Amino acid sequence: MKPYYNFIAGEWVQGARTLQNINPSDTADVIGEFAQANAEQAFQAVAAARQAVPAMAKMTIQARSDALDFVSRELFARREELGTLLAREEGKTLADGIGEVARASYIFRFFAGEVLHASGDLIDSVRPGVRVEVTREPIGVVSIITPWNFPIAIPAWKIAPALAFGNAVVFKPAELVPGSAWALSEIISRAGFPAGAFNLVIGKGSEIGAALIESPQVDAITFTGSVSTGKRIASQAVGRLAKLQMEMGGKNPQIILDDADLNVAVNVALQSAFFQTGQRCTASSRLIVTDGIHDRFVNALHERMQTLRIDHALKAGTDIGPVVDQSQLDQDLRYIEIGKREGARLVFGGERLQRETNGFYLQPALFTETTADMQINRDEIFGPVASVLRVKDYDEALAASNDTQFGLSAGIATTSLKYAEHFKRHAEAGMVMVNLPTAGVDYHVPFGGRKGSSYGPREQGKAAREFYTTVKTAYIG
Repeated sequence: MKPYYNFIAGEWVQGARTLQNINPSDTADVIGEFAQANAEQAFQAVAAARQAVPAMAKMTIQARSDALDFVSRELFARREELGTLLAREEGKTLADGIGEVARASYIFRFFAGEVLHASGDLIDSVRPGVRVEVTREPIGVVSIITPWNFPIAIPAWKIAPALAFGNAVVFKPAELVPGSAWALSEIISRAGFPAGAFNLVIGKGSEIGAALIESPQVDAITFTGSVSTGKRIASQAVGRLAKLQMEMGGKNPQIILDDADLNVAVNVALQSAFFQTGQRCTASSRLIVTDGIHDRFVNALHERMQTLRIDHALKAGTDIGPVVDQSQLDQDLRYIEIGKREGARLVFGGERLQRETNGFYLQPALFTETTADMQINRDEIFGPVASVLRVKDYDEALAASNDTQFGLSAGIATTSLKYAEHFKRHAEAGMVMVNLPTAGVDYHVPFGGRKGSSYGPREQGKAAREFYTTVKTAYIG
């Protein structure tokens, strides 16, 4: 099997060893062998990016826009092919895979336009005969470290603005999903950027992380992943004053009030908690339900969960594919056992499933009779496991919603304008959803959270300019 190489300084480079990419829906299906970079190659990629900074500065905004548009158009044209690849290696359904590739295309298209919208300010000085110009410039070399759950969309919303605003990039994807990262990188390699402006290094963070995080040639780091890894990156990066942006997950609440439309509430909870196997940082695993609707809601959600089809990601009619790998499956099962030991009632699911192919299939789990101090209500499980927390009224629901170290996304199901407006203002989260799933965001508006969920400027949309550029103020006499 021909290995897929890393991309360094405009060349495809063989790695120190190779990594097999396994289909979680069918562990007998080997998608490909991908070269893994070592520390030396990672440092070479950083050096190549540093050398490319002047060339990126000379690249006209039209050339940058055209290059990003090229990536957008090819992604969209190949969305079914690449969506199939994504579904094979990550385990989300084919429809979700195709949709994610289309979203990546839209992101590149958006930033192709943003390149041409670059602007500044010309301001009168308080001193006579002096003008002031305020402009933005590229920050330099950006290390991009992405997770496995959105293997082409999250890289897109980091890489596109980094290149759009004239930076050079070193991209490290998660080892579990190298196929989508390689495919995206191969398209970017033909887009017309200077050699070294974009580099791909696949490998273990423990081996190549020092180059991407600690190197003085790296000006900024953007990371999406776990809290523990984020804290390690921060301790290394902030110590040398590198610019830092991090998204680190959540324990997102979904409030269901007595006045909610039951159908809407069940659909919102089902989508938020279980679809894409609950493997979304915006997924809602805490369902906070008031007394008056609690029993009807739990019964209705239970009925809907029984209709869900868990099967091969590429099979027609599949609602939910497998968990991404054995390690994540073990973690999900461990938390299900923890919930039982804590005294929560497992109403449905939580069983390992067998299908025609050997994969990491898990029946979505629903707990009731839980308390706020239970571990299953505190930790981010990152799987199709949800718990119901029963509360008296809206005030108690809001307090429970904010009782977490995280603050990424929060939702409420209600027909009351009063409660919806109050929740929008008082939910301690970066994103608030009213009668919508907590998981599901647009690409042209800011993405990010509060507390332990996020650190640094927001991602996506026009807000991305804050991280990927630096401000210059010039005085002219």
